Amino acid sequence: MNKETFLKALQDQGIELNEKQKKQFHDYFEALVEWNEKMNLTAITDEESVYLKHFYDSITAAFYLDFNQPLSICDVGAGAGFPSLPLKIVFPQLKVTIVDSLKKRITFLNHLATKLELDDVAFYHDRAENFGKNQQFREQYDMVTARAVARLSVLSELCLPLTKVGGKFVAMKGASFKDELEDAAFATSLLGAELEKHHTFYLPEEDSERNIGIYHKRRKTPKKYPRKAGLPNKSPLTQ
Repeated sequence: MNKETFLKALQDQGIELNEKQKKQFHDYFEALVEWNEKMNLTAITDEESVYLKHFYDSITAAFYLDFNQPLSICDVGAGAGFPSLPLKIVFPQLKVTIVDSLKKRITFLNHLATKLELDDVAFYHDRAENFGKNQQFREQYDMVTARAVARLSVLSELCLPLTKVGGKFVAMKGASFKDELEDAAFATSLLGAELEKHHTFYLPEEDSERNIGIYHKRRKTPKKYPRKAGLPNKSPLTQ
């Protein structure tokens, strides 16, 4: 997906980028490639693939959810900033928090935020399990999202404790989503949420399947969750 195709694909969804936003995406790509030579941020480094599989793919959440409001968003395990920073570029009023367990990624994100002149962004070096226990952050976010981080049953335990009651947990997944959905039903219910909507679509050009699961947080998450670091992945919540 070259830049022109990227812009046209967004226009088709009613999203028009101004010159500043176009430059921010260009600078994002350049920083990603430059820093990727020093640290492993992504296996995808050619421009057309970055615009399709990172930038466009991140923004697809906005095709199904309304980001035209000052939402507070927490992005769990965002790596090089996906999906929250492409969304922040398109919707500057968003307040974005990223938590990631690798310090070097946080260093990159801080550099990136300065380079792209992003405000209302905060980056934390922490495990999501610990972050979700911290009263400063627990159940504080309008929306919590994660893209291809872990199985849905695990992801629920990392994300739902951070989602405020009435807020949304947005899981961005590949083709495995439907298989994981049933497995995760017990965990999402236990943690206070239910599936509100599920959208399946295909990335342009390569036609690979994508799924977005939107969960509505209806009740407070029991205090014992998330469990200690490593346990959700080792022993996912099941009936």
